[in-house]
Amino acid sequence: MISKKRLLSGSSLIDLAKHGKISSLMRRVAKGEGLDPEVIRKGLACGKIVIPNNKNRFITKPCAIGEGLKTKINTNIGTSKDSSDIPHELTKMKVAVDLGSDTVMDLSTGSRIEETRRAILAKSEVPIGTVPIYEIAINGLKRYGSIKGIRIDDMFDVLEEQAKDGVDFFTIHAGVTRNALNMLKKNPRIIDIVSRGGAFLAEWMIGNEKENPFYEHFDRVLDIASRYDITLSLGDGLRPGAIMDATDTPQIMELITLGQLQKNALERGVQVMIEGPGHVPINDIEANVILEKSICNSAPFYVLGPLVTDVAPGYDHITAAIGGALAGSKGADFLCYVTPAEHLRLPTLEDVKEGVIATKIAAHAADIAKGVKGAIDWDVKISKARRDRDWQKQFAFALDKAKPKKYRDTSRPGVQDVCTMCSDYCSIKMAEKCLKR
Repeated sequence: MISKKRLLSGSSLIDLAKHGKISSLMRRVAKGEGLDPEVIRKGLACGKIVIPNNKNRFITKPCAIGEGLKTKINTNIGTSKDSSDIPHELTKMKVAVDLGSDTVMDLSTGSRIEETRRAILAKSEVPIGTVPIYEIAINGLKRYGSIKGIRIDDMFDVLEEQAKDGVDFFTIHAGVTRNALNMLKKNPRIIDIVSRGGAFLAEWMIGNEKENPFYEHFDRVLDIASRYDITLSLGDGLRPGAIMDATDTPQIMELITLGQLQKNALERGVQVMIEGPGHVPINDIEANVILEKSICNSAPFYVLGPLVTDVAPGYDHITAAIGGALAGSKGADFLCYVTPAEHLRLPTLEDVKEGVIATKIAAHAADIAKGVKGAIDWDVKISKARRDRDWQKQFAFALDKAKPKKYRDTSRPGVQDVCTMCSDYCSIKMAEKCLKR
């Protein structure tokens, strides 16, 4: 749906915020946060908060991301070369949003990228993000037979097309510079580049012996983002893909570049968030958050997990939830979900569900630690229902309402007041009796 008022106004959200104006969109997200709209306006004006929302789209469930707000989560969906089932991806999106995902990213690399994106945008209630270099690379391979053959204008044509379609935020790997790649060669890793977007750009840069077009021509990126009020998610193309590679020189060098680009974008009225590392040991997570906030001017931090160990394939939604909860508690603002299928296959519907729930738990745990307004109230409600053995209220307040009810329904028939773990020896009942409350 076209948001005509914003499209005709010509002003970005940052421009409005800098001039002391509070838009209806700012008011809507402030209401969802339980905050005064002035908090949102100030955060937008200084770059500490973003609201991903293309001028061409009206979003039913918009969200704000950044300092002082609830920790948000993102779900990745999209087709691959091996699977281009668009209806299935739409089902994944619906399940993710129903479970509380705040945004969705379309990472499609299948045979019908444009069709998939437009179908997702048409059905989405939440902000939609993309990684344009994926479509650029797939189109380039079809047209030229190589990544090297892609023209710079081809790259910006894709950005323009996706912007017109209504994409709300772009991941742009502008920090993968020639200097950064040289530094990577001098500081070899276990896994040199784990980012698919980073690898596509590295191949193009090395093949053409040229600078990253998104870095060299960042003003063109800003022109498009400004015209449609698209939020830039400056991607960490050199993020660590193994915990032994975490917080190394190439990663920090890229982060410094992203901090400089964030300043340029803010001056142009373009919203920016910074993407963070994927594999990080627990003892490095707080330092990574502090570094990002310091180097990137307190821009919202979007972390990919982080995964705290590399030894759990099939369970990386758990390793990521551990890292996400800690990162969020230390100031990260946005968690990208990880599913049990990470590094193994395209996620199934069940994988998506497990990934969203794990990440939602991490985000909520972080909000409790950060003292986000109203966060712990949810826990108080379910704790009281548990005390009262009110099973229906427990199910109603649960993040996943179906699974606990299924577990309860498979308990021993006839057990009403207690669970079958403690049965007649229920500690809550015994305490009630002896304390006479």
